[in-house]
Amino acid sequence: MKNNLDKLKIGNKSFNSRLMLGTGKFKTIDNAVDSIVNSNCQIVTVAIRRLPTNLKNDNTSFLEFLDWKNLWLLPNTAGSQTAEDAIRMAYLGHELACQIGQEDNNFVKLEVISDPKYLLPDPIGTLKAAEFLVKKGFTVLPYINADPMLALHLQDVGCATVMPLGSPIGSGQGLNNLTNLKIIIENSSIPVIIDAGIGTPSEASLAMELGADGVLLNTAVAQAKNPAQMALAMNLAVQSGRLGYLGGCMKKKIMVMQVLHQIILVNYPKIKT
Repeated sequence: MKNNLDKLKIGNKSFNSRLMLGTGKFKTIDNAVDSIVNSNCQIVTVAIRRLPTNLKNDNTSFLEFLDWKNLWLLPNTAGSQTAEDAIRMAYLGHELACQIGQEDNNFVKLEVISDPKYLLPDPIGTLKAAEFLVKKGFTVLPYINADPMLALHLQDVGCATVMPLGSPIGSGQGLNNLTNLKIIIENSSIPVIIDAGIGTPSEASLAMELGADGVLLNTAVAQAKNPAQMALAMNLAVQSGRLGYLGGCMKKKIMVMQVLHQIILVNYPKIKT
């Protein structure tokens, strides 16, 4: 059977996989590495704050166990509470990408989160940092609330994608704001990556069926009973959802006669139909 899966293009890079995987919250390095391999992902996101400033002098980082010839590092600015802090982390992320041999890697997953309780992204700080980093030549992938207008502003300043949350990060609540996500996808001329909140393969598949261009996961895999197996399930779910979207899912139909029949049975149970 012909593989009808299309490639994901972000900036000047193309990827076969539309699943991205985070690297936090895993119990062991082996769990993280096995999950990345099983997920068949090509983009791996890493919080810059959790890495040593010089990888050559550190033999304990799990980055040493990954094949960076087949993986693309997506440094993220997690932990940044201001735009200025996120900008500093972006530059450090590029330096670390160079250390693993990806000198042309200017990708950054932009996170500006000043809310320590719910970890919701700061829209003003995110837009400010994004505009600066785009001008400096970064390929910016901003993490945002499911805000259609903010998504358009970030597109206008030159971001490579927008990454709206499905629900609060690490919550596993799924896609809580389908209406706004659909609007973002409909209006966007850049890839839309659903980031945060997805807890099950069926939710990942639904995100892709809506027309999202990709999914980024971490907690759903890292905290599963069998992370590597869950990573494989997520990989298949994302592929299935994309194929379903490309195949064109049938529209739901309202069967009028069946509805009338049910109304009669409920309201007039003694009447034979």
